[in-house]
Amino acid sequence: MAVTNRESGTRIDEIEDGIFKIHTPVPAMPGGFSFNQYLVFDVEPLLFHTGPRKMFPLVREAIAHVMPIDRLRWISFSHFEADECGALNEILAVAPDAQPLCSNVAAMVSVDDVADRAARGMIDGETLSIGKRTLTWIDTPHLPHAWECGVLADVQGGVLFCGDLFTQPGADHAPITEADILGPSEAFRGAMDYFSHTRRSRALIDKLARLEPRTLACMHGAAWRGDGAKLLGALGDVLDP
Repeated sequence: MAVTNRESGTRIDEIEDGIFKIHTPVPAMPGGFSFNQYLVFDVEPLLFHTGPRKMFPLVREAIAHVMPIDRLRWISFSHFEADECGALNEILAVAPDAQPLCSNVAAMVSVDDVADRAARGMIDGETLSIGKRTLTWIDTPHLPHAWECGVLADVQGGVLFCGDLFTQPGADHAPITEADILGPSEAFRGAMDYFSHTRRSRALIDKLARLEPRTLACMHGAAWRGDGAKLLGALGDVLDP
């Protein structure tokens, strides 16, 4: 769609109807890296991932290419970590009707203390209508990491906001790809070892695969389009051979 900041390289692209990917490359990090946020434009607009606090001006600038940021209603994230929700309070300050949306565990142990506005905590399988879309919260404790971890799914639309499950290294990525992302993400995981090694990985992966997503909205690297159930199954085979 558009590069929104030439200095940082931040851009925003519509990867599905009404779903916009904000992408900021960070080539200075060893090997290069990137951070993504996803704006779901609907009656009650939702942002999945805020980005780190210091990245807030870039994310705000990108959102403004689609809508005024003060229209945001929901600010959601997978788990409590700087790149997931570091700019939460900055966004709450400029979006008066916005509310954090996270797992019940995240709300209980961190978010309701840290955030300037109370969170809506979601239980596994709980749904939220934001207009044309109904989103489903899926608990994935310790997958890939953090007790409070979870993901959002637009089950009818076939989109899974899958957080860190397929983290791809590098700073130069297409907005969305049909190429292999499991290989690069596994190579990166092998070097960094950021998965929790939970014994429930297979059961949790299978739960996500049953949603049969067609688009995976990854937090780092390219978003992905294809047979999501098959790709998730392949990840499950690696995690629990």
